[in-house]
Amino acid sequence: MDTPKQTVTVVIPALNEEQTIVEIIEGCKPHADELIVVDGHSQDRTREVSEEHGARVILDNKKGKGEAIRHVIGFVGGNIIVFIDADGSHDPNDIPKLVEPIASGEADHVSASRLIGGSSELHGGFDECFRLMGSSFITACINWKYNVQLSESQNGFRAIKTEVIKQLGLVEDITTIEQEMIMKTLRKGFRMAEVPSHEHKRKEGYSKISLRKVWFRYVYTVVKYLFF
Repeated sequence: MDTPKQTVTVVIPALNEEQTIVEIIEGCKPHADELIVVDGHSQDRTREVSEEHGARVILDNKKGKGEAIRHVIGFVGGNIIVFIDADGSHDPNDIPKLVEPIASGEADHVSASRLIGGSSELHGGFDECFRLMGSSFITACINWKYNVQLSESQNGFRAIKTEVIKQLGLVEDITTIEQEMIMKTLRKGFRMAEVPSHEHKRKEGYSKISLRKVWFRYVYTVVKYLFF
């Protein structure tokens, strides 16, 4: 029996990323059978320029990146979903590296790692140091609980089988969904892998995340999904 063709839907969550979204869309096109921008009701022309360059645009419910990811799952046509950020920090040319372990039957969920691939963003100031320390602690907890050897757990650049993500029962509304996806993948017995990918400094704009305001959500999420 012939193996069904693997089709890839690339999903780009975006909020006020007019200055970078076109480059990301064009970079993703050679690697995507379907391309969706999940727009968080941007105040600039993110939605318009995305549609002009051939992306399907879906509006989220203005609750955060996690909710945007959960919302888009029901609209996806491909049997593999790739999530990539809209700010230029991820290289679309790394998409095949994420997809290949799934397409070859070696994994169900593959995350990019900037700790293996390097980062031009995750160093320098207090926030960057805080992010790195927090991420390392959370990843260590995941590795201990599930006896795996991941290098990080917070990267938004990842590929996952559509049938798998639909079984995870995701509930997080903000960026804590990144670690939720990994923990629930492992909890349910699916295969997790990671590949190196360099994180570039965002080209325009600013991060929408204030870790000083949401750090407790990361800690709470780890405790909730690892121990309860």
